Amino acid sequence: MSADQASQGATAQTASPAVGGLPCSVDELRTLFLFEKLTDDQLAWLCERGRVIEAESGMVIVEGEPAELFVILLEGEVSVIKRVQGVDVEISRTDHRGVYGGAWNAYLGDRVPQTYPQSLRAVRPARFFVLDADQFSFLMRDWFPMAVHLLEGLFFGLRNLQETVGQRERLLALGALSAGLTHELNNPAAAAVRATAGLRERVAGMRHKLSLIADGLYDKAVLSTLIRLQEEAAERVAKAPTLSPLEASDREDELGDWFDEHSIDFGWDVAPVFVQAGLDIGWLDQVAELVGGEHLSSAVRWLGYTVETELLMNEIEDSTTRVSTLVGAAKQYSQLDRAPFQTVDIHDLLKSTLVMLGRKIGDGIQVVKDFDRTLAPIAVYAAELNQVWTNLIDNAVSAMGGTGTLTLRTWGDDESITVEIGDTGPGIPADVVGRIFEPFFTTKPVGEGTGLGLDISWRIVVNKHHGDLRVVSSVPGDTRFQVSLPRAQPTPLGPPV
Repeated sequence: MSADQASQGATAQTASPAVGGLPCSVDELRTLFLFEKLTDDQLAWLCERGRVIEAESGMVIVEGEPAELFVILLEGEVSVIKRVQGVDVEISRTDHRGVYGGAWNAYLGDRVPQTYPQSLRAVRPARFFVLDADQFSFLMRDWFPMAVHLLEGLFFGLRNLQETVGQRERLLALGALSAGLTHELNNPAAAAVRATAGLRERVAGMRHKLSLIADGLYDKAVLSTLIRLQEEAAERVAKAPTLSPLEASDREDELGDWFDEHSIDFGWDVAPVFVQAGLDIGWLDQVAELVGGEHLSSAVRWLGYTVETELLMNEIEDSTTRVSTLVGAAKQYSQLDRAPFQTVDIHDLLKSTLVMLGRKIGDGIQVVKDFDRTLAPIAVYAAELNQVWTNLIDNAVSAMGGTGTLTLRTWGDDESITVEIGDTGPGIPADVVGRIFEPFFTTKPVGEGTGLGLDISWRIVVNKHHGDLRVVSSVPGDTRFQVSLPRAQPTPLGPPV
């Protein structure tokens, strides 16, 4: 139906009001910047299908409710309100005639959520021209088909671009994390392989000693003493103190001299092993007293095999535990086999992200964890929050150039939890700090950033968790981002942002 068809018999300057509305003036609509180019017939069509309403101070439309009305201010003053952490925050305030809100994207149909993106509140008594969402959608498509096509292309094109580049950024991040994880896994795995090879040699040596025992080299009393000393040596390995390199070197010299004094020619080979196991000269004197001169050399060799075996098994245990820890951190980070929306300890997410980024953080950056361990678990989209921590920590590490201090703090109360991530880099320039959450905006050199990391993080925190992400400080030596998450989370939404 065209505008001319729709307006037949409705060309009077004042149309009859719609149900529940006040008289609508074509002349008044013509004074609004939105309608200044419309014909009399089109203005009459608007008056016929729309209505004028008066509102006292208070909410006119409410964020999150079904978008049923397209609202235009005729007279009065309004404020635009966005809900952040369950609190209504005023974004702007105006008395400019013609400002609009509500179902402004109704012409996009069911391809986008048709809910109010923010609230509109009348600051003082006001009048509005109101058009139902389906009428506004018809108007746009019938009167401005080319503009609708352009707007649709812009809206969905930008959204598809964000999704495509966002997926690319996720893949790049995943590749970097995979490379770091592979490197971290390689070290303990290689250590376990080396220890296993050494253990094989020591077990072979012990088998040889067992054959000597079987030949009757030791009498029963000596053999019993050796077994007791063997058990005692194994116990000492578990309780061995940690020595500095200088302390270890001094003790090796002392043991080497003791072995020389007792004519044990391989003593300098086993001295480092005995020192690592916490065995000292006093213990060796007891061995010499119990075993006797002719069996001392064989006893030391036998005990050396025992100690080395224990040390190698400890090394294998440490290495495999490290591998298991890394795999556990990777699983925690990816939230593999877990529900998207779940109740978690926020510190577990932060720690798993630090493990995954360990290689990139490097040795030049000191990590300070100031965690409030009394915080109760919180219901969140865990895997997506890990992406937020990844983006913020990665940016902080890049800003510091490999040297500095990365600080993670947490605190909260019954209403919310706050995570702060700070670095000692040069800070964000004052002229761009207000744009860092814009899509495709980046301060990194060309080729090093897509400009979507903070945009994705903002959408995960604000849109999906109804929280807040902001910069609270950005000066040289002190840049801090804060993520606030409300404990009262909405019903789980759809697919990830």
